[in-house]
Amino acid sequence: MSQSKPNIIQTVRSYSKQLLGFIRQRVNTDEDAEDILQDVWYQLSNVPELDAIEQIGSWLYRVARNRIVDKYRKQKPESLEDFGYEDEDGMFSFKEILLADDTTPESAYLKELFWEQLTLALGELPEEQRQVFVWNELEDETFQQISDRTGVNIKTLISRKRYAVMHLRERLLSLYQEFVNN
Repeated sequence: MSQSKPNIIQTVRSYSKQLLGFIRQRVNTDEDAEDILQDVWYQLSNVPELDAIEQIGSWLYRVARNRIVDKYRKQKPESLEDFGYEDEDGMFSFKEILLADDTTPESAYLKELFWEQLTLALGELPEEQRQVFVWNELEDETFQQISDRTGVNIKTLISRKRYAVMHLRERLLSLYQEFVNN
């Protein structure tokens, strides 16, 4: 056991910079790269016999690649709730407008304006993206339900929704800023 500790330290010294550079090229932020590198070192520290690993460098890069893939698999698709801001009363989001009571003329107007703009923006999307967004966000269907209905792979559906959300964010930005500034 005492012999494996210096091997781990030596391995960390030898591979840290190269491995971090490898990971940085494949993720969006330095923080993500550092987290993944830490996971790799943690997994290495849990190996009972370091001598059992014939090619330590290959093993480290394989673990790093697996962690990168895991990170991308765990990413959540963007949702309408991502449109929001913090005001003095707490969190406000477009979803609140959609679910708000129309008891005041202002809330009724905001709701009508939002639906009008959302409908226009949705009309600009390709049919597949629009359908996935509507089914998932507005009709509360899961990706599994949509996949079962259409026969389309879940990852493809998530990708289509992501493109829809990106377009809607860009398209509804001015409306969002109007709400923030009022």
